[in-house]
Amino acid sequence: MNNLNFRRHRRLRSTAGMRAMVRETQLQATDFIYPIFVIEGENVKNEIPSMPSIYQHSMDRLGEELDEAVALGIPSVIFFGVVTEKDAVGSGAYHDHGIIQEAIRLAKKRHPELIVIADTCLCEYTDHGHCGVIEGERVLNDPSLDLLVKTAVSQASAGADIIAPSNMMDGFVAAIRQELDNAGFEEIPIMSYAVKYASAYYGPFRDAADSTPQFGDRKAYQMDPANRMEALREAESDIAEGADFLIVKPALSYLDILRDVKNNTLLPMVAYNVSGEYAMVKAAALNGWVDEQRIVLETLTSMKRAGADLIMTYHAKDAARWLEETK
Repeated sequence: MNNLNFRRHRRLRSTAGMRAMVRETQLQATDFIYPIFVIEGENVKNEIPSMPSIYQHSMDRLGEELDEAVALGIPSVIFFGVVTEKDAVGSGAYHDHGIIQEAIRLAKKRHPELIVIADTCLCEYTDHGHCGVIEGERVLNDPSLDLLVKTAVSQASAGADIIAPSNMMDGFVAAIRQELDNAGFEEIPIMSYAVKYASAYYGPFRDAADSTPQFGDRKAYQMDPANRMEALREAESDIAEGADFLIVKPALSYLDILRDVKNNTLLPMVAYNVSGEYAMVKAAALNGWVDEQRIVLETLTSMKRAGADLIMTYHAKDAARWLEETK
């Protein structure tokens, strides 16, 4: 042993204080964006079977959910609407008094400091479940942009702080940026779902938002999970068109993509820790197979380590509590 020459890395792991001193990645509640499902009706708080502890909230129950998120130090929410009346063009998405528009108004009145993000898509409002205008079984790109623009302007008019288009139509950032500016909303940023894969991890969300396609799938407009360089092309386009944030969705199986995009942009990066990722952890935790707190915090930390500046996650409330307890 006397002649050995090696580095003693364990010196910096010896105590909790030492580990905290040299910790490279810090996770905090201010990193989180909390997704909330808003449903039509009164006195509704429906737990989503595939997403334990996540609920659909009617407008009269939404305030208590917002109050809890704010009290936990979560600075931002994103709304998804659940409606009963749907049509071929998703007109509920851009109605001036649509469910998301009213949720935005309520949130900004109740908590003016809360950053309210509006998911800008059509799939929850179309009777066919696709993210745009259809012709036969084709989703048409350019006609869909017209409806997405109307949706974005209506959401901004209702008071949304950020517009987050999630439909993956080509040119969606350019079209929305132009019309937001024309409508006097040049200060409203766009948080683009720039890199969104056609993923099996979205299953529970489609139950929660009632947005499952009635025919086919979304592979013609969402990305192939096998592709890496395509993500950089998508991100590059959205940057050129005026995006202010970039989202990678899903997050956990695409941390390599998140890091690739982070290394190629100066824009803030958002990881969407999606419904399927949440559901798997919850199922394992409910069966006693994993330590939920440790798994969740480790998973969210991995997203920050991979390059996320912000994390959109259904774990937000629990994670915020756990982080506070461990201070």
